[in-house]
Amino acid sequence: MTSQIFDPAALREPSVRAPSSVPVDDAVIPFEVGALDLRGRLTRLGPALDELLARHDYPAPVAKLLGEAIVLTTLLGSSLKFEGRFILQTQTDGPVSFLIVDFRAPARLRAYARFDEARLGAASDAGALLGRGHLAMTIDQGPDMSRYQGLVALEGGSLEDAAHEYFLRSEQIPTRVRLAVGEEWRREGDGPKRGWRGGGMLLQFLPKAPERARQADLHPGDAPDGEAVHSVTEDDAWVEGQSLIGTVEDLELIDPDLSGERLLYRLFHERGVTVFSSQALHARCSCSRDAVEAMLKSFALEDRSGMVQDGKVSVTCEFCNSVYEFTPREAGVE
Repeated sequence: MTSQIFDPAALREPSVRAPSSVPVDDAVIPFEVGALDLRGRLTRLGPALDELLARHDYPAPVAKLLGEAIVLTTLLGSSLKFEGRFILQTQTDGPVSFLIVDFRAPARLRAYARFDEARLGAASDAGALLGRGHLAMTIDQGPDMSRYQGLVALEGGSLEDAAHEYFLRSEQIPTRVRLAVGEEWRREGDGPKRGWRGGGMLLQFLPKAPERARQADLHPGDAPDGEAVHSVTEDDAWVEGQSLIGTVEDLELIDPDLSGERLLYRLFHERGVTVFSSQALHARCSCSRDAVEAMLKSFALEDRSGMVQDGKVSVTCEFCNSVYEFTPREAGVE
């Protein structure tokens, strides 16, 4: 997959100001720590994430895992420099056998998970829920352009682990990712209100001198016993960057009362951090009655006839759970 790294140069704001104390949900904030050659993005999700997860009333472990996939997708997809699609998808043998998150640049999100409820009880973490299989990340630039896809093996680890493995093997950019999703309870009106929140941070080391970003070669695998494993001394700036992002707690990433700017200042103020204009995110499916009708008419007449039940054809969108009903004539059966 071709790297689609966000270039903040065009958005640079020269003024120096205090970090905003006003939290902003459903947005991605690009940032840069120039003194350490670090660039990154911070995602904060509230109502949009809750809407995406509430559409299917997922069990809590499934909702949390899908939420992490959504956060990861926003961190990666928001780097696109064109109005294309970034699709994150897993297919595995675990209780959650299928996840898909579809990000349509610059701001539209939809997501869906398929799971076996009978097997959920034995799964205690993301690795157990996913099991073994693969994670695919696809960049779709439109009908007249080539697609780029990267594949990562899932072997019982988390989505954070998979992201790190992808950047190590495919992009070869020193990268660290943090993901957090949780439920929030707040008192509103006559009683408490529950909602899902998510947050994440992606940090990359992008020095001007490429040799500073060198990483060790991949493990030799079946090399003869005694073969030396290649090692590289990491640049001090990247060591410091990893240490800083390693201090971020899950609660900080999803805290509704802590603004993203204050979190970034808390982490990087000693080195100085530049924050760029945020990018809004929305939970919005791309399905429509016209699109579903066109899809139905692409099937053979025999197949369409078999879809008629109780005098109508019903189609449910897996992403947003919307139901579209058509008469046999509208479906092209009569």
